[in-house]
Amino acid sequence: MGQRNINRVTLTGNLTADPELRFTPAGTPVCRLRVGSTTRRKDATSGEWMDKPNYFDVIAWGTQAQDAERFLAKGSPIAIDGRLQWRQWQAKDGSNQQAVEIVAESIQYLGSLTAIPGLAAAADTEPHAPNEPQAPNELQATQTAQEAPAAA
Repeated sequence: MGQRNINRVTLTGNLTADPELRFTPAGTPVCRLRVGSTTRRKDATSGEWMDKPNYFDVIAWGTQAQDAERFLAKGSPIAIDGRLQWRQWQAKDGSNQQAVEIVAESIQYLGSLTAIPGLAAAADTEPHAPNEPQAPNELQATQTAQEAPAAA
């Protein structure tokens, strides 16, 4: 049996473009994300700290792909945990192409929930059940009303 290798990536950054959701011929959702992450280093000559931007292509599959397209947008701060994947293909002009991508196994949104465009829209359109509390204060009021003895 061969040696097992470690292929793990953890990355934080911001989306540099809106997510691009597509579907495979079999109907599987796949979403391409472009993430910018800054590396800070000290310049050897000047001694000053400098920021170097890095850009990474990230692929998400299935429900995670659909959620990324629905809830994320350009500028969204995210954390990704996944693995690297190398692929090659032949372009239409006959040249050989290759790319290294991050295949996301987990995507976490790092910003405020109110800043998520899809979540704000979903909250405005999804109805609540008539007796379902909608805020902590309403939960308290509902419990108090249910616990109060009935008038005789």
